[in-house]
Amino acid sequence: MTFSYRILPGVVLCLLIMTVGELFSRWIGYGLNLLQGLTTDNPSPVSGIFIAILLGLVVRNVLGLHEFFRDGVLFSIRYILRLGIILLGIRLSFYDVVKLGIWGIPIIVSCVGVALFITLWMTHKMNQSSRLGTLIAVGTGICGVTAIVGTSPGIRANDREVAYAIANITLFGIIAMFIYPYVAYILFQNDPIKAGLFLGTAIHETAQVAGAALIYNQMFAQSLVIDAATITKLTRNFLLLAVVPLMSFYYVKKLKDRRESEGTETKWYQLIPLFVLGFLAMAIVRSIGDAGAAANGLAFGLLNENRWVTLWTTLSTLGSKYLLGIAMAGIGLSTSVHVFKGLGIKPFYIGMIAALTVSIISAVLIYFLGDFIRL
Repeated sequence: MTFSYRILPGVVLCLLIMTVGELFSRWIGYGLNLLQGLTTDNPSPVSGIFIAILLGLVVRNVLGLHEFFRDGVLFSIRYILRLGIILLGIRLSFYDVVKLGIWGIPIIVSCVGVALFITLWMTHKMNQSSRLGTLIAVGTGICGVTAIVGTSPGIRANDREVAYAIANITLFGIIAMFIYPYVAYILFQNDPIKAGLFLGTAIHETAQVAGAALIYNQMFAQSLVIDAATITKLTRNFLLLAVVPLMSFYYVKKLKDRRESEGTETKWYQLIPLFVLGFLAMAIVRSIGDAGAAANGLAFGLLNENRWVTLWTTLSTLGSKYLLGIAMAGIGLSTSVHVFKGLGIKPFYIGMIAALTVSIISAVLIYFLGDFIRL
């Protein structure tokens, strides 16, 4: 049996489910945007990745997964996932971080640190899976689904933990998207920078942050809030570069201690997932290209600004929408709903407490430091 014959059917099935999931995401987003009075061409606050997981679960648990598709589904989870994460790095430019200056970055770092600490502490106190708690922590603290799928390979999280964490983050992120624009106005009236900082630090997903900022602008006519929220969220996303190796190191260190007591040894390359280095390389490429385009109008001396933007946007879309969508459909297809029985409701409580804690810390820090930030 050839490689293509073994792999292709499962990958095509994942691609089909991903496509249907993206369509469902657009329809749901259309309705939610309409409900909030936004134009219907705004990004959907519901991730197509999340819908792909749900559809994969339905197919697996209602129709079953034939052996014909299994190798391709496994290939999607193991390899297409990592390639998608690498391409996500092209979305990030170091220049976005510089825009917030010396006061904005401590607010973001503090919110991320608190999210990680509180979530892991609650996970320990409630005697839950440390891997699931870690996924909820990075999803809450950094960038939602992207952080979860980026962290999961390094900490050896299984499919049910990834699916559960994404469901958790999606739920609280959507709730925050609807409520927090009004909370931000009450807390920081007539200050769009503070409001944008709050939305960018307290809401999980990039699309949800954008949706909340648009709602705020439409309700209170403060367009600067969109820029502030977007830059804050992109800066927060950058911390993925530090947190993924940190969490991987923490997990592998615990594993190493246990294996050494058993007479086995952890290899050096297990300490830092190689796909994170690829992610960093793509972020560096983006930053160098942006610098060239800003300096002389040519990225790498070859592409004018419009073509450069088109190139990195295409690569980002390929990674975030298609490759990760295929991989997440594969996770749904490989997961039986029976595995969720042992997880219970406690991880949702952990996600709720983490989300509320981050919001409170964000509001307090912005209250004291927000006046120093200019865009």
